[in-house]
Formats: sequence, structure tokens, C-alpha cells
Amino acid sequence: MSCPRLQIVSSLTIALIATSAAAQNYPAKVVRLLVPFSAGSGSDTIGRIYAGGLSEVFGQQIILENRAGAAGNIGAEIAARAPADGYTLFMVNMAHAVNVSMYRKLAYDPMRDFTPVSMLATGPAILVVHPSLPVKSVKELVALAKARPGAINHSSAGVGTFTFLAAEMFKRQAGVDMLHVPYRAGGEALTAVLSGETSVYFSPAAGALPQVKQGRLRPLAVTSAKRISLMPELPTVAESGYANMAKFESGNWYGIVVPAKTPRDIIDRAHKASVSALSNPAINRRLSDLGFVLIGNSPEEFAAYFRSEIDAWGKIVRDLNLKAE
Repeated sequence: MSCPRLQIVSSLTIALIATSAAAQNYPAKVVRLLVPFSAGSGSDTIGRIYAGGLSEVFGQQIILENRAGAAGNIGAEIAARAPADGYTLFMVNMAHAVNVSMYRKLAYDPMRDFTPVSMLATGPAILVVHPSLPVKSVKELVALAKARPGAINHSSAGVGTFTFLAAEMFKRQAGVDMLHVPYRAGGEALTAVLSGETSVYFSPAAGALPQVKQGRLRPLAVTSAKRISLMPELPTVAESGYANMAKFESGNWYGIVVPAKTPRDIIDRAHKASVSALSNPAINRRLSDLGFVLIGNSPEEFAAYFRSEIDAWGKIVRDLNLKAE
């Protein structure tokens, strides 16, 4: 008669051997990179460049899949339910930390359902306006908004996103009222200001820079603490001359996570491959030219940073009394 305990131990041993073999062969097939924002967004831009570099390192095809909507929550729910085998990588940004406080109910838990791999990069926004809006500086925008309260509209990629929060912080600190027009994702918000459907947008630098160079958008300021090398003539919002905005700073970050319970060996391989991809001179140059600052930190460092972002943005969301359904 066999011993039940021995059967259990044997089953665990077989499972561990199978897991180890899978990790050693990883990746043995196509990897999916799930991006919860639309084409043209900052996440999509960095995701496509990163995927190209990662594919070279892995020697496998990386398929980028856009699942936009609800400030990234739709994609996050899909990613949380994916198999924990390393074949679904999920691109997160600041909204992943903000949504914990912004939304009353989430179908997933950002801390419990995901394991960090690495933060890829950070990037500021550029405050841009449609050329038809008669302003050429932050001061002129504030003056016009105060003269016409609620008449100027601004687009965002949705409540809780970086583009939304940057605008809300700006409106609060400048003491102006502008009408918020939310879109499903960043690509749609950018299209709206390009077409003149909206007048103002705090656009990720990666999306704004090509349009600014073509004269299709007028830049007023950058949201980083310091001016960016790509446009050294463009002032920061903090340099606009208003005391309430003397410390204004808002930037997005982008990282990779995987479903919880993904084996540590696979996480380590994904992290090492991500760092290698970012170190590729061609990939590095392409991202830097779009205003991204590359990071490539460890899973533990990214986890600690993510926890700090949940706390920091939770306070801001409460201070601004922001909520989304």
C-alpha cells in the first residue's frame, strides 16, 4: 500500500522539475506584450521599441497587443488572469499605481496579482495647445483661462491617467477652470488636440515631439523639474512665474510586470533580457531621442518604488477629491 505523504512529495518533486525545465527553456515560443493603452500613447511607443530589442535578446517574436480603456484597467484585468508562465508581459505606468485610489472597485489587485520585473523608463509631459488657441506661454494660457472660465477644454487619456492628473494639478495650482474631455486612451486624446476638437493637452513627450516639430502643435512648457535636452528653449511649468507652481513637476514612468506566481527563474530571465534590450545602443538612442530616461532597475527596486507611488498618489487623489467609477 503506497504512502499518501510519499505520493504528495513525489508530485511536488515532479512539479518542481517541470517548472525548472520550463524556466531553462524560456522563452520557447512567442511572448505577448500586453499594453493597456492605444497606439500612439507613451506606453505604446516605448512598448514597441522595447519589444523590438527584447525580441533580439530572446530570439523569439514579441507580439504587442493593445487593450485600451478605463485608464489601463481593462488591460490589467486581462493580464492578471493570464497564465503565470512568463509568456504574458504587462506594460504598466503611473496609472497602475493611481487606480488603487482613484477607482472604488477594481477587478484585480495591483500588488497581489502582479510581480514586478523592471521599470524601463521615465518621461515628462509637454503642455501643448492647438495652434488656433491664441496663447504662446503658460502665463497667456492662465490669463485666457481666467478670462473665459470653463470655455477652454483639455483632453486626457482618461480619469486617473498621467495626462489627466498633470492637468488637474495644473488647474488647481494655477487657479483656473478648464473643461475636461476624457478619451479612452492617449492616442485618441492626442488626435483630439491635433484636430482642434480640444485645445489643450499634457501630452507624453514621445507623442508630442514629432507633432511640435511639424508645427501641428504649439508647446508651452515641459512638466519635468528641469528643461529637456531635446528642446532646451522650452521652459518648465515651474518657470512660468507663478508662486503656486514654483515646484510643479509631473512625470510618467513605464515598467514591466508579470502575473503573480510566475516562477522566479523566469522573472530573472525576463529582467536580464529587459536590461540587455535597454542597453542596446540603437534602442537606447531611439528612446532617448523621444525624451525617455532609461532605468532598468531590479524587480525588488521596482516593487519598492511601486509601493511608494501608491502611497504618494493616494494622497494627491484624496487632496484633489478625485474619484472614478
